[in-house]
Amino acid sequence: NLVLCSKGIPRTLAAFGLEAFLDEAGCKLVFYLHRVARGVSLSTTCLLSGFQAIKLCPGISRWMDLHIRSPKCIVLCCFLCWVLHFMVNIPIAMYVAGPTNSKNMSMVFVYRYCSSHLSGILFSITAVIYTFTDGMCLALMVWSSGSMVLVLHRHKQRVQHIRSSRLSPRTSHETRATHTILILVSMFVSFHALAAILSYWITQLQNPGQWLTSIAVLVASGFPT
Repeated sequence: NLVLCSKGIPRTLAAFGLEAFLDEAGCKLVFYLHRVARGVSLSTTCLLSGFQAIKLCPGISRWMDLHIRSPKCIVLCCFLCWVLHFMVNIPIAMYVAGPTNSKNMSMVFVYRYCSSHLSGILFSITAVIYTFTDGMCLALMVWSSGSMVLVLHRHKQRVQHIRSSRLSPRTSHETRATHTILILVSMFVSFHALAAILSYWITQLQNPGQWLTSIAVLVASGFPT
């Protein structure tokens, strides 16, 4: 909800022609909250998938079961996600400016309602940090989902002879769970990978069109929606 509100509401107002409805403090707050919320959403979704995979995989759960099942561990991991993204996104709050500075040609990115003046070196460092954290989350999501699908497939094969005697036409629980996992991970990876590609494309253009930035916003809002 925070991802959608912090990006969707300002973009909607800007689409209706309102361009100076945020001051500098408002721009900093909106952009900072969006980046933090996006990172936390990405991380906690991967954590959820990781905890599920650990519970399903017997080889891992034997020695991690006592710690992972503790609610304190889950709360601590979520808390660390918030702290990590609060710290990583500090440059966003520092270098986002209000719309009054939009005519400054030294600005790297100009939005309809806010502007940013990240230098080339700082932008490169920030991009590397974001790419690394997003890549780690996507890799963890793919690994955990693949592990769960493999475990469910093996379990289905082990109990196949029991279910074959029942002659039940219904789809097995393992098959339905596998379909759910595959749909989730496919949407997760597709939306975030496409959003990253569009964001990189926008940064490489001198004057990206509004249609391109609008498409990037829609794609970035796809998975939270």
